[in-house]
Amino acid sequence: MAQTRLSLKARGIQLLAQREHSRSELRAKLLRHARADILLAQQVAAAAALDVHAHAGGVTPIEPAAAPDPEAAVDTLLDWLEAHHYLDETRFVESRLHARAGRYGNLRIRQELAQHGVVLSDNDAAALKSSELARAREVWSRKFGDVPADPAARAKQMRFLAGRGFSPEVIRRVVRGGEDD
Repeated sequence: MAQTRLSLKARGIQLLAQREHSRSELRAKLLRHARADILLAQQVAAAAALDVHAHAGGVTPIEPAAAPDPEAAVDTLLDWLEAHHYLDETRFVESRLHARAGRYGNLRIRQELAQHGVVLSDNDAAALKSSELARAREVWSRKFGDVPADPAARAKQMRFLAGRGFSPEVIRRVVRGGEDD
């Protein structure tokens, strides 16, 4: 039994139903599908044309059909998805913040959002900045819990927090163990 292929619009809505996507991320995914769909359509058309050509005695040359532009089709679809509120960069940022804020620092979150082609609003950036010390302490206490006993342990804890994207000042305050900040 042949499996029915989804249209580009159905694929976009299906992807957005699974989770929020940035425009650039969704564009990349849909372009792969659009190009694969065009290639499949060309192969099917070529096979059908060869079959017709063989049955006709093999005399007439076959003209290839002009391929549609997948980038224009995807961009048009993305505009439609945004206009109908299926695709929303603000929702994407909020979902990323909700998923990442408990485990990562501001630097890591900003870097991940930049990879998706979006930036934090001023309000979101201020909220992240104000909560970074508390979030870093929570992450640190889950992993270590105790103030480091020697310089090697201190360096290990600082590298861990730096890898999670916390700022150097916040890392120093957390590893120093000052609760009165």
